[in-house]
Amino acid sequence: MLKTILRKTAKWLLILLLISLLPVIVLRWAPAPGSMLMFERWLQARGGENALVIQHQWLRYDHIPDSMKMAVIAAEDQHFANHGGFDLAAIRAALEHNRRGGNLRGASTISQQVAKNLFLWSGRSWPRKGLEAWYTFWIELLWPKQRILEMYLNIVEWDDGVFGVEAAARHHFGIGGSYLSQRQSALLAAVLPNPRQWSAANPPAHVQNRANWIQRQTRQLGGRHYLDQVEARRGAPQWLSFTYWRERLSGA
Repeated sequence: MLKTILRKTAKWLLILLLISLLPVIVLRWAPAPGSMLMFERWLQARGGENALVIQHQWLRYDHIPDSMKMAVIAAEDQHFANHGGFDLAAIRAALEHNRRGGNLRGASTISQQVAKNLFLWSGRSWPRKGLEAWYTFWIELLWPKQRILEMYLNIVEWDDGVFGVEAAARHHFGIGGSYLSQRQSALLAAVLPNPRQWSAANPPAHVQNRANWIQRQTRQLGGRHYLDQVEARRGAPQWLSFTYWRERLSGA
């Protein structure tokens, strides 16, 4: 009896996990109409006096300035081009820092933030972290790095109800996302640790200082050369492609 229950449970768990991959596959190509974080913010605001209007408009990767792409990489995930979704060195450093009693430090990569914001709810529970790891693994496996960065820049939160670089540029600077300058890009990236409290349009001194640091880091990372590495990472390994097996079987 117990074995039967366990088999059925495992079967349905596997089915649910496979179903969870459908949006990952679809969003490999389709623009995201929204995210779970947008929905969560909308729900939180329903009980308030003022309804929250979600500002979000998709901006294609080739329309996003290189300065904006590099600013978020410099600020959030400098090993983005090379890791497989999890920056183990950063995780070890954060654990050691937290063990010593400093301010809590996270080590989430851009890929993990996409998984969390796009598909999951906020919080620090173990089930949510487990699902975050699940989605991060498949995003890294099935999406090119360029797509991951494009998705991140289109769903990241930049103020109450403001999501994505296009809405952020219009909200903070009154321009389209394609026209962001290097300094404006650095300021937007600088507020990401606390986008609902810090303003890119009227940045306090610590945001200005962080933007200065981001610009220095961008130059040290190599700018366009670094993005070439990102764009060269095409996602799934060759052995997962139909072409790979067709060539192997036809040559056998």
